[in-house]
Amino acid sequence: MNNPSAIVPGQSVGLIGLGLVGNALAKRLSSAGYQCIGFDVRHEAMLAFQNVGFQTSASVEGMLKQTNVLVLAVFDTSGVMDVIAQIKQHWPTQKHALQPVLTLIDCSTGDPVKLAELAPALAADNIQFIEAPLSGSSVQIENGQATLLLGGDVLDIQNAAPVLNALATSQQHVGGAGMAAKAKLATNLVLGLNRAALAEGMVFAQTMGIAPETFLQLVLNTPARSEAAVVKGNMMVNEQFEPQSRIRQHLKDVQLMLDMADLNSQNLPLSQAHAQLMRNAIAQGDGELDNAAIIRQIRREKTQSSKQK
Repeated sequence: MNNPSAIVPGQSVGLIGLGLVGNALAKRLSSAGYQCIGFDVRHEAMLAFQNVGFQTSASVEGMLKQTNVLVLAVFDTSGVMDVIAQIKQHWPTQKHALQPVLTLIDCSTGDPVKLAELAPALAADNIQFIEAPLSGSSVQIENGQATLLLGGDVLDIQNAAPVLNALATSQQHVGGAGMAAKAKLATNLVLGLNRAALAEGMVFAQTMGIAPETFLQLVLNTPARSEAAVVKGNMMVNEQFEPQSRIRQHLKDVQLMLDMADLNSQNLPLSQAHAQLMRNAIAQGDGELDNAAIIRQIRREKTQSSKQK
C-alpha cells in the first residue's frame, strides 16, 4: 500500500455504503480510473452493485487488505462509528515507518459534534479523517454537478486530492472536522425549505386554477426561481418520484439541524414545521420516495383541512 500522497488512478478505493449516493460515487471513481471495491451490510445492495459490474468485498477487513483509502457513504454518524469499530479490529494502531496511513473520506451527512471529536482520536491511530459531504442529489453527484464540502486537515486534504477530485470538481474547504457537516446542514436547511415552498406554492396555485406546469414556468421566469424549482419542479408536475434523494434521509438531516440549533439556543420554526411535514409523509408510506414527493403530503393535508370545514 502506498502513502496517501500517491493515491492515483489505477489504485483500489474502498466504498462503504452502496445506496443512491454510494453508487453515484462508484461511477465517478470508475470514470476517473480507480478500481472501486464496494461493501454494504445489505446483501441486496451488494448484489445490485455486482450486477452493474463492480467488485465487492465480503467485509471491511477484506477491503483493508486491498486498499488504504475508504470512502464512506453510510446513512449517518452512527454508521460511520460502526465502520470505524470494524477498522480498529484489523488496522494496526501503532505507528512505524513502513505502516501506511489509512485515509477515511466520509461523504455522509453527520453529527458535527461527534465528527469534531472523532478526527483527533483517529489521527492518533494513524488514520486520516476527511469530511466530504456532497451538496446535491445522487443524479447531480453522478453527473459531476454536486459540490464537495470539505472538513479536515489541509495537508490530509491535499494528499487525498486525486480521489476528492474524482468525486467532485466543485469543492469548498470550510475548516476542520465537524465544519463540513455544519456547512451541509446549513445549506440543506435552505434547500429543503425551498423544495417545500415550491410544493406548497404549486398546490396553492392549483387551488386557484393555475395548472402545475403553468405555475412551474411562472416560478422559473420570475424572481421566485430557485435551484429546487429547476431540479424538482418537473418531478412534482409529472408526479414522478423515483428517488434521487429520499424524504426519510432529509428528515434525518433536519433533525440534526434542530439538535444543533437547540445546542446553540436557536429556534428554527420553519424547519420544525418542515420536519413535521416529513414525519407525516413517512407515516403515509412516502419515506422512500424522492424529496419532491413532499408535495403529496401537502395535498393530503389540504384535503384533510377541507374535510374538517
